[in-house]
Amino acid sequence: MLTELISFRGRYRILHLTWFAFFLSFVVWFNFAPLATTVKEDLGLETSQIRTLAICNVALTVPARILIGMLLDRFGPRITYSLLLIFAAIPCTMFAMANDFNTLVVSRLLLSIVGAGFVIGIRMVAEWFPPKEIGLAEGIYGGWGNFGSAASAFTLPSVALGLAAFSGGQSNWRLAIALTGIAAAVYGVFYFFNVQDTPPGKVYQRPHRVSGIEVTTRRDFGFLMLMNVPLVGILAVLAWRLSKVGFLDQTGLLAVWGGLIGLYLFQAYGCWQVNKDLLLGRKRYPAEDRYNFSQVALLELTYIVNFGSELAVVSMLPAFFELTFGLNKAQAGMIAASYAFMNLMSRPGGGLISDKMGSRKWTMAVLTGGMGIGYLLMSTVSGGWWLPAAILLTMACSFFVQAAEGSTFAIVPLIKRRVTGQVAGNVGAYGNVGAVAYLTLFSLLPEGAVGNQIFFQTLGVTAMVVAFLCAFFLKEPKGSFADFHEGEEVGVVEPTPMWAEESVGK
Repeated sequence: MLTELISFRGRYRILHLTWFAFFLSFVVWFNFAPLATTVKEDLGLETSQIRTLAICNVALTVPARILIGMLLDRFGPRITYSLLLIFAAIPCTMFAMANDFNTLVVSRLLLSIVGAGFVIGIRMVAEWFPPKEIGLAEGIYGGWGNFGSAASAFTLPSVALGLAAFSGGQSNWRLAIALTGIAAAVYGVFYFFNVQDTPPGKVYQRPHRVSGIEVTTRRDFGFLMLMNVPLVGILAVLAWRLSKVGFLDQTGLLAVWGGLIGLYLFQAYGCWQVNKDLLLGRKRYPAEDRYNFSQVALLELTYIVNFGSELAVVSMLPAFFELTFGLNKAQAGMIAASYAFMNLMSRPGGGLISDKMGSRKWTMAVLTGGMGIGYLLMSTVSGGWWLPAAILLTMACSFFVQAAEGSTFAIVPLIKRRVTGQVAGNVGAYGNVGAVAYLTLFSLLPEGAVGNQIFFQTLGVTAMVVAFLCAFFLKEPKGSFADFHEGEEVGVVEPTPMWAEESVGK
């Protein structure tokens, strides 16, 4: 596979173009964290305001991933990804020009939408790769794309300093952030003209309706309604947090909460519209066409503790190393980037292990348990540690975190193919539910060693609980290691299988 991977032909060309789209979306999404202390000093912000901006940075990704999942299933990944990347330039420019806290909040909320790009590539890669290779392919997409957060941490402080000539000798964080949005928009246009949704001869499967997730039993509909509550509830928590820093007054907070109740009811109505024939007894799915929504719920929980924790840790880790070990901003940013740097190997590694181990369920359980142990060990890190040991522990912990992410999305495309976009959107949204929850907790903890210890202990304990649930309740997906996806027939493209196409144009 390595030879094909570097050939930049056929499905591998699509994989490379798509992971780079994800990479740029992450550069944009995480362009604030490595410059947070500089922005704080330049605009005279308080620590609570910086922490609130970190929460805003992941907030609207929750509903955005659900919406993007619907648009993805309806219009396909090519159009959806291109438009999202082009959109990124708008909030980046807004943030770069901001001079007050309220404008910073609005622009970071809008920038959090860009984080929804992840789910688009999940469907694109699933269209081009068979189930037996889906773990590694999705891992490469997710891991190499996720490296965008590390690229931001590595490069943006230096880029901002390099642009100091345009700002009177001071670190030019504004131009550095604006340039990330411009680069994303340019690539969005390039992506539109250089990819296709499916291989030649293959039809892009769409659900009949996209206003809600299709379920296949009445019991699962109730489960779906229950699992939709945290998606709205976490936004209510965010609104409360914004009221504590003066962004919302009491009237505004109540208005937002009322709007969120309306959003939940609207979403519930959409799900009813999609599933009303089933609920009214006018439709019954044959056994071979059913899927178990509890498996989606379990994957949502795994993504809370793996990707949710990664988002939270990436947002606080530069400041953690800077203050714990007395480093300067550039040093702390580069060391903290080691956490995200592991994405290049660990997320594809998690997908590959899932492909080769023979059980996607046990891969998920073991990696999640290892992640929990890693976070519990990180809770013991203090200024008395040997710095290289702290870095090695951070990288080891990140391996399990990101490998678990790869394992999650080695399963997602195998749940039910025609609703892959919506399932990926909901699972991805739960990652942001976790991030907002963890960052909200972090914002309420005392500054310093005690707060950091409680934070990492929380990450570790929740991961261990989810590992237990996976071990006992997660099931192996049907066709986990098949040559073709559900609903496809062997020999659709003769005499050469569609997966062996050497170029998109052939």
